[in-house]
Amino acid sequence: MQAVAEKTSDGAEMRVRATRVLPSDAAGIAEAARLLRAGALVALPTETVYGLGCDATDPLAVASLYAAKGRPSFNPLIAHVPDIAAARRVGILTPAAETLAARFWPGPLTLVVPALEGATSELARAGLASVAIRIPAHPVAQAVLAASGRPIAAPSANRSGHVSPTTADHVRADLDGRIDLILDAGPCAVGVESTIMDCTGSTPVLLRPGGLPREAIEAALGFPLADTAPSLETAGSQTAPLAPGMLASHYAPSVPVRLDVHHVQPGETLLTFAGARPPGSEAAALVRDLSPSGDLVEAASRLFALLRELDAGGAGGIAVVPLPRHGLGEAIADRLRRAAAPRPD
Repeated sequence: MQAVAEKTSDGAEMRVRATRVLPSDAAGIAEAARLLRAGALVALPTETVYGLGCDATDPLAVASLYAAKGRPSFNPLIAHVPDIAAARRVGILTPAAETLAARFWPGPLTLVVPALEGATSELARAGLASVAIRIPAHPVAQAVLAASGRPIAAPSANRSGHVSPTTADHVRADLDGRIDLILDAGPCAVGVESTIMDCTGSTPVLLRPGGLPREAIEAALGFPLADTAPSLETAGSQTAPLAPGMLASHYAPSVPVRLDVHHVQPGETLLTFAGARPPGSEAAALVRDLSPSGDLVEAASRLFALLRELDAGGAGGIAVVPLPRHGLGEAIADRLRRAAAPRPD
């Protein structure tokens, strides 16, 4: 196979790869770990979404991951580790980080902390002095991380800016020929990415709502969180987000997304919740309900899959009904807001 056969949108060369799909049994886990140690790109399941993993200490592997995703290199990556001891070898856990780690790891929580020099590649951190760390709860991810023996950078396993994948089929649709292996463990349980907390300062700040609700974090810390703060830091000559998923336009379908609609326009599909049917929905090209029973946990788990389905429906846009903002509703609203944002030129 040719070493280089395709160029990314920014002109960078990218190797075409024979993408395999393996079940998440012992043999599949062992092969995934072997490939990661060898600098390959492996999509693996977590409880949130499927992640695209590479060795976070290997700048060549990280550069290959950026190329495969078409991801801006100023957008940092989360380092995934199997336990708190491994986390402490990657970053400095501040007192607030220690509190949150003890309460919520493993789980859908990412902590941004001061980085330990040399523990991960500068490219994976986008040149920042901080590092984002997570311990996933998914048993397959846990097994791969333990077997690989190193921190694994793993953003969502999709092309940059596209809708995040919650099944192996979603990964293959976006990245077939760009990565080496997809480890298939069925659909993800949580369905939205991790909550991200900035713990680099004296007061922790919520950077991105996600699979762990704000209310649970506030209960653990004993005080209310401030509103999400701007999360940009200068890295060299560029302004970089402190954590993944902070770009204004993200998780984007190929057609426009219109939020908080009270009337569905001709030619739109409809993403609804709890059985809501606004005027015009009877003529919608396709209707999908995040949760007919009004369950926000179910809605979060189905969000990306239904966005992909509506996007593939051939209509001119996606209309979204108003949704609750409490609990996981905050994370759902955040992803939809980014999906609806104007695309960068």
